[in-house]
Amino acid sequence: MSYRILLLLFAWMSCGWLFAQTPDSTAQESDLDFGEFDDFDFGDVEVKTYCSSKVIGISPQQLISLGYDFQGSYDASFSAIGSFEDGANVPQETYQINSTQGVRLVANIPVYSRNSLVVQLGANIWDMRYQFDEPDDQISNEVARSINQNGLRTAGLNTTVFKPLDETRFLLFQGSADLSGDYTFDNMQSLEYLRYSAAALFGWRKSDYFQWAVGLSRTYRVGEMNYIPVVLLNWTAKDSPWGVECLLPARAHVRYSLSPRNMLFAGFELEGQSYRINGVSETLNNQSLEIRRGEMRWRAMWQRQLTGFVWLQAQAGYRINWSYNADTLPGGDEFFRGFFGNQEYAMLNSLTNPFYANISINLVSP
Repeated sequence: MSYRILLLLFAWMSCGWLFAQTPDSTAQESDLDFGEFDDFDFGDVEVKTYCSSKVIGISPQQLISLGYDFQGSYDASFSAIGSFEDGANVPQETYQINSTQGVRLVANIPVYSRNSLVVQLGANIWDMRYQFDEPDDQISNEVARSINQNGLRTAGLNTTVFKPLDETRFLLFQGSADLSGDYTFDNMQSLEYLRYSAAALFGWRKSDYFQWAVGLSRTYRVGEMNYIPVVLLNWTAKDSPWGVECLLPARAHVRYSLSPRNMLFAGFELEGQSYRINGVSETLNNQSLEIRRGEMRWRAMWQRQLTGFVWLQAQAGYRINWSYNADTLPGGDEFFRGFFGNQEYAMLNSLTNPFYANISINLVSP
């Protein structure tokens, strides 16, 4: 567990280093993205004025995104199902995965807009297909075999609420419910295995170029449920093309704008969720076996307008495995381990790290 904490701390420090390298000038993220509210006009108010969520130079909000994600070849090692301390030396079966790939469909639509309140609703479907080098009859580990046969997927709903308090202060709330596992849409997983995430932040809009916020989140971004502090920072240099878009520790990017419709980014993002392996779970006496998938993606990214409100996004980078262990949850009830808990795992699994690429077509806000 200690290497994961060090990796997380390194990500925090990397964002700080990148920010420090940006030219000094007057001030100027499924989740929290202030760009999604950029183009709302709060209008004239007679008695009280409220801060806008708009930050000059920030990347545009993606209302609808259709993308394709691809990971190259890597090795996956699976233990038997049992009870193991984290880091224990246990026998594993190793398989070569030639690729992992799938479609990602995301929609985030503002449904209510007033000068004092903005509400957004969203939905997402992510599909991951694993192509093992070994045929099914040579995959003896039942969890690995199920993943090879069925893949993993996530379907979820989310909402984001932006509440300005006055000319400089605001509140931001986010909540989501995701159903993740090896189910198919012909044979859906029970909704009792929904996993819930949420975040609440208090922030300040210091200028048209700079806003920041602090808060607390309940998240599955590293696979397991965790409670962590979060810091949001959106900044654009006033007299240069540089900027920063961060929601630490979930993601952080340095932005370089070739033009307002052509942007380059470098940084990282954490991805993860808890995936129920349904066929195996049904043999475990009312226990839900869940893969705690978490990964860190270091990447370069390019966003460019194609025409009108249609943008292209392309990214390439290196996927670092954070966790692929599994837990058994009696009755499907979640528990909190955090970074320092010592609850044993039901499986100790590991993945090597491949290069990855992702491309998407996006309809952005006006």
